[in-house]
Amino acid sequence: AFRNVEDQDWERAWMDQYQPLRFGGRTWIVPWNRELPADAGEGAAVVRLDPGLAFGSGTHPTTALCLRWLDGLAAQGLLEGRRVLDFGCGSGILALAALKLGAAHATGIDNDPQALLATADNAARNEVGERLAVHAPADAPEGQWPVVVANILASALDALADTLAARVEPGGRLALSGILDGQQAALLARYGAWFDDLRVSVEGDWVRIDGIRRG
Repeated sequence: AFRNVEDQDWERAWMDQYQPLRFGGRTWIVPWNRELPADAGEGAAVVRLDPGLAFGSGTHPTTALCLRWLDGLAAQGLLEGRRVLDFGCGSGILALAALKLGAAHATGIDNDPQALLATADNAARNEVGERLAVHAPADAPEGQWPVVVANILASALDALADTLAARVEPGGRLALSGILDGQQAALLARYGAWFDDLRVSVEGDWVRIDGIRRG
């Protein structure tokens, strides 16, 4: 059976149904049109999000896995005052969460111009615009970061392994996601050339790999 459906702003309709989400002990992703739940606690790290046209709202398991990883780093005191690189930043959700959890500065890189606009807009709305820089890959700064997160696709993580490994300072932390369960073995072997203590976390059909850069 078929029926005509009136056209509307489907993304906005979806956002109207989007509820505040908690990740780990402190991290909350809250849409602009919702209040922070009363039980969030005084130490809540709150990201107010309007994803725009770019991916990244916290509802997908790959994003959730990365948000919980960042929350865990913060709980260990490994984010406070640090610089963070979000490679494939999408809406900027991971960079924003890192800043709200205590990071001093974040850099977002994405090859989608709309993602760069959405990240910058979300940073300004969350009043951290001066602490977040966005770049296309060709314009990205050189250097190394103590914390790097890349939530993209397994094929891209494989192709970019040399680039991503070079961006993590010795002793720094890396998280990789966007990986389907079953794809992790090849990436563990690939990144094992540079990283120790590689761990796999699974949520549904998706995987996060994280590890520590060798000196």
